[in-house]
Amino acid sequence: MFMEIQQNLLAGPPPVQLPDTPEAREALTSGAKPSDVAARFPAYSAAWAALADDSFAAGHAVTSYAFARTGYHRGLDQLRRAGWKGHGPIPWDHEPNRGFLRCLHALARAAQAIGEKDEAERCARFLRDSSGEAAEALNSD
Repeated sequence: MFMEIQQNLLAGPPPVQLPDTPEAREALTSGAKPSDVAARFPAYSAAWAALADDSFAAGHAVTSYAFARTGYHRGLDQLRRAGWKGHGPIPWDHEPNRGFLRCLHALARAAQAIGEKDEAERCARFLRDSSGEAAEALNSD
């Protein structure tokens, strides 16, 4: 008996979908202060992204950078636990991925604002490579 196994050797890794954190998401969307949500759920990247966005809008690029960097690293930890190997798609249409992707965008934006050009370019490229849809949505804001 012959069984043919087909494998696409050029295929990249499968898309990563982070797990949902309903309690943290509900706290943030119901109007809790992002700082309170981040303190209660420090692994929840969306809270760090909100803090980064608020700080940047207030003209505090260095503070925005710090918040974005924290959420970025928390997100990387979660991605690795979800099986991500350092590259591959992180779909924007999967809502739990958005916190990490927003932090990555915020980090690129804040790095650019403080003159850290190489980091800004690296983060912008990482965002485009991970989710073109996220890059388009976040850069249009």
